[in-house]
Amino acid sequence: MSAKKSNYDLYLERVQSLIKEVQEKERENIFKAAEMIAESLARGELLHVFGCAHSALLAQEIFYRTAGLVQLDLISALPLILIESATDSTWFERLEGYAARILDKHPITPGEIMLIISTSGRNSVVVEMALEAKKRGLKVIALTSLAYSNAVKSRHSSGKKLFELADIVIDNHTIPGDAIIEIKGVSTKVGPTSLVVGSAILHALIVRVIEIMVEKGLQPLLWHAANMPGGDEYNTKYIKEYKAKIRHL
Repeated sequence: MSAKKSNYDLYLERVQSLIKEVQEKERENIFKAAEMIAESLARGELLHVFGCAHSALLAQEIFYRTAGLVQLDLISALPLILIESATDSTWFERLEGYAARILDKHPITPGEIMLIISTSGRNSVVVEMALEAKKRGLKVIALTSLAYSNAVKSRHSSGKKLFELADIVIDNHTIPGDAIIEIKGVSTKVGPTSLVVGSAILHALIVRVIEIMVEKGLQPLLWHAANMPGGDEYNTKYIKEYKAKIRHL
């Protein structure tokens, strides 16, 4: 008789299954998003990326990243990331009026794209960020969970959730509550998936953007690995060129 499978194995298998599910079911949306981003970058525009708390980690993951896009602007504010106070970040992401103040600090151009990351898509700051982006002439791509969003109510006065405001929605297929493993005697499921699956989605999206640009005969601007010989020297020219345009560079 075979030994009982560990939840360690179950978690990793389910994550792999989710990534496969995304690969098959979100291909069309990811390809549409990549085409839109590639066209924008070809015009010399920036891709703006925003998320709060753990979703902010995903936004940071693709910012100033080895082999990542130079023309990528991280939209961020210290109270929304898990550094000074994790509990304060929860309060701030439910604060109406805050997103507009954050966006005011970033140079944006109508026609550019904002990628907003939020698994639940319900909190005021991500909804407002989408509304503000649209108001200022930007296109919005949402990386979210439709199942999670449809299971909860919006915390924004508009009653809207992120997916309802986006031009393109990429579903990360996360279940309500995020975690996927039940262990007897534990009061909640464990093993969240949104971060690991979200990271795979974002890097696959960027790979597709680069592929499209090359197919069109364009040269994508990419960061080189700073810890490899020549990396710092290569990146310096882009840092000088984009420092005034990208606030956190």
